[in-house]
Amino acid sequence: MPVLLRIALTGLIAVLLQWIVLGRLRLWGAYPDGVLIFIAWLGFAYGRRTGAVSGFAFGFLMDVIYGTWGIQMFVKTGVGFMVGFFQNPDQRDMPIVRPPQAFLMALVIALLHNGLLVALLVLQSGSRDISIVFSHWIGAAVYTAVVANIAARFVTR
Repeated sequence: MPVLLRIALTGLIAVLLQWIVLGRLRLWGAYPDGVLIFIAWLGFAYGRRTGAVSGFAFGFLMDVIYGTWGIQMFVKTGVGFMVGFFQNPDQRDMPIVRPPQAFLMALVIALLHNGLLVALLVLQSGSRDISIVFSHWIGAAVYTAVVANIAARFVTR
């Protein structure tokens, strides 16, 4: 199967999994972002262009599902592009990310992603609720890092 088709199908599965399963696994208002983990991995594995294009495409699908119209697309495109700067130098092999590395990388990426996402959502809605900082920014970043750690345990085997 061609690489582009495989990425597109896996991304669609990631968006559906986010929408149907991960978006409903809320803890204190926070939920993990599986699409973010996938986009970050694509940027790390294939580079800036693939990370940015996948962030744009799958962010657009997230905008359609959650009704945030452009915010998810903008933030995920930026994350895919920025993570692409740390691309795997050896193009022959897929990068192997160990679970502790996956946790730390996902935590940093999710803190940056969710911070920008929360700032843009607050500007859009005009909310003054401080709980959004703890649930959607910090809580969701930690939750995403835990899910990345679990995913890395299954993928590396």
